[in-house]
Amino acid sequence: MSSEIAIAARGLSKSYPIFNKPEDRLKQMLSFGRRKYYREFWAVKDVDLEVHRGETVGIVGHNGSGKSTLLQMICGTLTPTSGELTVRGRVAALLELGAGFNPEFTGRENVYMNGAVLGLTKEQINACFDDITAFADIGEFIEQPVKTYSSGMYVRLAFAVAAHVDADILIVDEALAVGDHIFQQKCMRFLRNFMKKGTVLFASHDMGAVKNLCNRALWLEHGEPRLLGEVKEICDKYLEASVEAQQGTSDVGVQSAKMANTGRPRPVFDQRLKYINASKYRNDIEVFAFDPQASGFGKGGATIIDVQMLDEGERPLSWVIGGELAILSVRVQAEREIEKPIVGFYIKDRLGQYLFGDNTFLSHRDEDKHLSVGDMLEARFKFQMPLLPRGKYSICAAIAEGTQENHIQRHWIHDALFFESHVNPLHQFGLVGLPMLDISLNVVNDQDFRESAVANEGNAG
Repeated sequence: MSSEIAIAARGLSKSYPIFNKPEDRLKQMLSFGRRKYYREFWAVKDVDLEVHRGETVGIVGHNGSGKSTLLQMICGTLTPTSGELTVRGRVAALLELGAGFNPEFTGRENVYMNGAVLGLTKEQINACFDDITAFADIGEFIEQPVKTYSSGMYVRLAFAVAAHVDADILIVDEALAVGDHIFQQKCMRFLRNFMKKGTVLFASHDMGAVKNLCNRALWLEHGEPRLLGEVKEICDKYLEASVEAQQGTSDVGVQSAKMANTGRPRPVFDQRLKYINASKYRNDIEVFAFDPQASGFGKGGATIIDVQMLDEGERPLSWVIGGELAILSVRVQAEREIEKPIVGFYIKDRLGQYLFGDNTFLSHRDEDKHLSVGDMLEARFKFQMPLLPRGKYSICAAIAEGTQENHIQRHWIHDALFFESHVNPLHQFGLVGLPMLDISLNVVNDQDFRESAVANEGNAG
C-alpha cells in the first residue's frame, strides 16, 4: 500500500428534492428559487474519506444508507451537491453490470461501445478484445444481439469489459455474485489479482467478504459516516448494531473463560445427526463432476486426472451430508520421473476464501515414493464433512514434487470439483460448522461453581 492518496473526499454530500405533491414541482420552477416547495433528502452527508493507492476499503451499511450513492459520486456518474472530491487514476465500476448495453447491438458492438464509455480507445479495445471474450466465455453469442442473452451471459460480458479497462481504481457494489459458480471463482481470482496493485472500494452486506478482502471499512448510517477504521472492529460493531436494531439493546457483557485441553483429536459422531438428518434441516450438499478442463497452472510432468468425493464404501458420491464421513480422492498420472510427490487440496467458498485443506507431505514424509512415466497415484483424505452454509463451493487440487518448504508445482487446478450446500443448517455458525463431541447443559449451584474454579486454577498451576 502506497502513501499516495488515490481518493480524497471532504464533506462529500448528495441531496435530492422531495416534493409532497406533483404540482409542487411546477411551483418550484416558477418561484425562481425565492421559495422552497420541497424538503431535502440527504442520501449522503458530510463524508470524509481518504483511500491510499493499493488499499482496499469496505463500505458497509443497511439498504438506503448511502453506499451506492457514495460510490456513484466517486465514479463520476453522480454530481455531489456539496463537498470536495479528488480521484486520481482511471476508474472501473462494477455497479449495475450491463446498464449501458444496447440490447439491439451484438455483444461485439457493445464491448466497443462500453469500452469507449469507460475511457478506452478503439486500439486499446482491439488489443484486449480476445481477453474480454475469453473471460466472458459466451462463445459464438458474442456476434448475437444481447437481447437474446440470458441474464447470466449479460452480466458475464459486462463484468469482462469492466475487468479489462486497465483501471487504477475498482469500484464494486454487490457485483461479485454474478453468473454461475465457475464464473464467480474467476471473478474472485481477478479481484484478488487486481488488489495486488490497484485500489478497491468494496460495498457489501456480506461481512465475511468485507473482513476477508478489505484493509479498512467505512460504516454509513442514514447517509452519514458512523465509523471508519480497522475492518474487523467496524464489521463487528455493525453486526452488533444490526442485531440490536432487531432484538433490542444487549443486557449482558462479554466474559472470557479458560478452556481446558481435553486431549488429542479423535473421530467424533455428532449426537444430533440422527435427528437432524431425518428432518428438513439436513445439510444436503450436491457434488458435481470433476472438470478436467478447469483452469490451472504448473510446470507439467504430472496431471490430475480425477477428483471425487467417496463414501466409506468407496462409492462415488453425487450428494454428501454435512457432519458425516467423506473421502476426497485425487488421482494423478505421471508423465515424467517424479521424486517425492505431494498431493494436496483446498476447499474454497464462493469468495475464494480457503476454508480448510491438507496435503500428503507430513503423513508420508519418511516414505521413498517414486513415480515412473505412466504411473498412477491416488491420494485419499478422510474427514468429517463440515456443516456448510447455503451456497457454492469448490475444491482446488494440486500435485507437487519435493518437500513442503521446497517443491515444484507440477499441476494445480483452481476449481477441480464444485459442490453446493442446499440447506442452511440451523446448528452451524461461522464459515463452517464442526460436528460436536458433546453438548451439555447442567444447572450448578454457586458453591459447586466456585469449588470447580478453584480446582481448575490449582491444576493450571
